[in-house]
Amino acid sequence: MIPKTALTLSGDRLATVYKLLGDEELARTKANAICIEQTVEFPANLITDDDIRGKIFGQIESFERVDEAHFEAKISYAIESSGFELTQLLNLIFGNSSIKPGIRVERLELPESLLQAFKGPRFGRNGLRKYLGVEKRPILCTALKPMGLSAKSLADYAYQFALGGIDMIKDDHGLADQSFSPFEERVELCAAAVARANAETGFKSIYIPNLTAPADQMLRKAHFAKKAGAGGLMISPGLAGFDIMRQIVDEDKIALPILSHPAFQGSFVINPDSGISHHALFGQFARLAGADATIFPNHGGRFSFSKEECQSIVNGTEVEMSHLKPIFPAPGGGMSLDRLKEMREFYGNEVIYLIGGDLHSYSDDLIDNSRRFRKIVNNSNA
Repeated sequence: MIPKTALTLSGDRLATVYKLLGDEELARTKANAICIEQTVEFPANLITDDDIRGKIFGQIESFERVDEAHFEAKISYAIESSGFELTQLLNLIFGNSSIKPGIRVERLELPESLLQAFKGPRFGRNGLRKYLGVEKRPILCTALKPMGLSAKSLADYAYQFALGGIDMIKDDHGLADQSFSPFEERVELCAAAVARANAETGFKSIYIPNLTAPADQMLRKAHFAKKAGAGGLMISPGLAGFDIMRQIVDEDKIALPILSHPAFQGSFVINPDSGISHHALFGQFARLAGADATIFPNHGGRFSFSKEECQSIVNGTEVEMSHLKPIFPAPGGGMSLDRLKEMREFYGNEVIYLIGGDLHSYSDDLIDNSRRFRKIVNNSNA
């Protein structure tokens, strides 16, 4: 028998909106199952305690048809069930239910009483603009690649990109701590190269190393990068973990802008009937973990994201979340200078243009190619 409890809770509840595949009967069955699976994970009929049933069980707040094949259910949970920890919050939102087909997290509705437990992005859009000295125009970003080059060769690329006026020069996500380009050597050389270029141009370009690494090395490498002169850090939370990213964001002795990279997260979003929506994963989850910008594949590139999905990410980067700052969408994935006008029309000014390999395709002069990138963006912003 389950012992009686006397729960003293605030009464505040967080809500998750789930999209459920199936007819009305099946969708309602799924919604009721989520209420139990995401909380007590125990036969509901064996729990007679009113406090647990009334306060701990998930509660269906609304249930509506979306189309012929889907329903949306808003299910709320006691904020105390989150433990006010990011790991448990994500578990509460979609732990075991993520294993079941036909259930998709669409969006989060989180009260101030829960959000106050999270610092969120340190810089956000306005802070990153101030940090980079970019007042209005879109921010320019490129990636150091390909894998296989030495740290010295990558640093030479970084120097040329910075001379050409690229604001953010990041590692490609495949650059880790390989023998051909060791992390510490690469960070020191690339940071120094960008600083040298800034001294010549007066720009505020920054070098952003890929910090994604074994968990027990992340903080040490972040401190090393900061000391070596890195201007930001890139983390793939699908590989390293959302809460490790949050930990690094919250570390005041690091205090660098954070780019979230989508590596290993694709399977969460590519099935429209299961997983997590683009809005929630690349927007709301990234902000909860403290990213200042979220990288994702732009529509029309070599990946399958649609215009609607990209727009939903933008919405997730700026939807009201109490004190959690809006962050920059950073579309990439095979983008070219030829598409900048189209991207400007779609995203407006509050965007980071991420163009990597294409900057090598116009000529062997990366400085001139980078200046062309900057000129196009400046002209489109006029």
